[in-house]
Amino acid sequence: MTIRVVIAEDEAIIRLDLKETLEEEGYEVVGETGRGDTALQLVRDLRPDLAILDIKMPGMTGLEVAAQLNTERICGVLILTAFSQREVVEQARDAGALAYLVKPYQKSDLIPAIEVAIGRFRELSALSGEIGRLEDQLETRKIIDRAKGILQNDCGLTEADSFTFIQRSAMSQRTRMRDIADQVVAGSLRP
Repeated sequence: MTIRVVIAEDEAIIRLDLKETLEEEGYEVVGETGRGDTALQLVRDLRPDLAILDIKMPGMTGLEVAAQLNTERICGVLILTAFSQREVVEQARDAGALAYLVKPYQKSDLIPAIEVAIGRFRELSALSGEIGRLEDQLETRKIIDRAKGILQNDCGLTEADSFTFIQRSAMSQRTRMRDIADQVVAGSLRP
């Protein structure tokens, strides 16, 4: 599977060199720009695997773009910049950059940084998805427990009978137990 990259670098010569290096290594450069605001739009439109961002660009800084991409969880971010000050590195980290390279870069440093950034982004995406599933499961359990409590209090059912009612109703209506529990809580379904 080809890794798709957007490059945002305001110096055209560096951008061209970077593009050639990436394509030689088998990456697909799907978009390139010298502006931060354009970079953000390109990433939103093209959905690459990675955005390589310079920090100082017109329109938006690379750090602003990185922070927005991190919030939207679109792709991994590698910062490629001339700045090596600790404060700037920390700002990049806080903005969600997954790798940081200082210019002038070496191909032997660039490729590992790209692979690490993409790998970290995939791991974070998987964890985010797992957290979402766990939150949904927890919310479902809460709603079902609330519905069971209502059935016990209002209808005199036991906890086991309340659960069985929700389960059988879900099966007969071919829907989720959570949907039945919502109906019980709303008062629109009773045994």
